[in-house]
Amino acid sequence: MNPTIVIATSMGTMKAELFEDKAPITVKNFLAYVDEQFFDGTIFHRVIPGFMIQGGGFQPGMKQKPTKPPIKNESGNRLANDRGTLAMARTNVADSATAQFFVNLEDNQFLNKSQAQDKVGYCVFGKITDGMDTVDKIKAVPTGSKGGHGDVPLQDVTIQSIRRA
Repeated sequence: MNPTIVIATSMGTMKAELFEDKAPITVKNFLAYVDEQFFDGTIFHRVIPGFMIQGGGFQPGMKQKPTKPPIKNESGNRLANDRGTLAMARTNVADSATAQFFVNLEDNQFLNKSQAQDKVGYCVFGKITDGMDTVDKIKAVPTGSKGGHGDVPLQDVTIQSIRRA
């Protein structure tokens, strides 16, 4: 049975199943951050309607948190970047994901390994099973530029906690 998490935010709660069977390295990494309470007090720092909401790496004021070393990208697991799925954020380097994750707001097929321009794609490792209404509330917040970053919510959307269910 795959692990389940509860994501409590300042705008509501979400539950997600993590696909340990399809993305074991990614889920192990993510749960290590969960167990350390790393995500507590971080923010959704990037919100792009029609695309995704991203969080897990910054505290209020766009202060980046130090992370563990990056992990191997498991985007070859054939899980699609569909609406409601959780995927790992990364830089242009394939194996650069650490703690930041995003929730797909739409079916973002161009992020799948099979269709990605960089031939790598983004690793899906879970899916929201309850609380998409919270995701949809977050996607509607006004955004702007903050600390050299774009698409940042003007008022912090805080991840209060992420815990195993």
